[in-house]
Amino acid sequence: MNSDFRPVELRHASRLINHGPTVLVTSAHGGRCNVMAAAWSMPVEFTPPRIAVVIDKKTFTRELAAASGGFAICVPGAALLDFTYAVGSCSGRDGTDKFARHGVAHRSGPVLGMPVIEAGCAAWMECRLLPERHTEDAYDTCFAEVVSAAADARIFSGGHWDFREDNSALQTLHHLGAGRFVVAGGVVQAGG
Repeated sequence: MNSDFRPVELRHASRLINHGPTVLVTSAHGGRCNVMAAAWSMPVEFTPPRIAVVIDKKTFTRELAAASGGFAICVPGAALLDFTYAVGSCSGRDGTDKFARHGVAHRSGPVLGMPVIEAGCAAWMECRLLPERHTEDAYDTCFAEVVSAAADARIFSGGHWDFREDNSALQTLHHLGAGRFVVAGGVVQAGG
């Protein structure tokens, strides 16, 4: 476990993705695990914390998440730019272990045992898939309840992001399309 990661109170879990970062969705079932990039995720409830993320019905990640009933959302920092782009551009269905292929370590989350990535990530959340009959067959959007969360205290603590020059490798990625991303930063404070 990365010594800089600290548990995040679940009442603050929605803040881990409310600024619209590209995320890594991980899943595991039956001895197989996978990771993919997703540009569309968002909080949908505060208490209990619930999120929505688009995971195409045809992906291996979605298949594993459906079989296990859960997945994890990892929030990559700028240090994982190439990994994020690579895992969003290929499938793991052919048996490729994307983690091993790209040399990215993961560990099992504390509640559901989903793969979570700490090195190069700003945060992660383990999520229990919420069955939504009207979405399971028709839509790519998945709804889930966050059951555990942690963040790197160098960039997220006390329930808030803190983007600074000295933590630029952990600053979150935001997908612009065609392999282009922008990195979060340049925080300004309202005066009111």
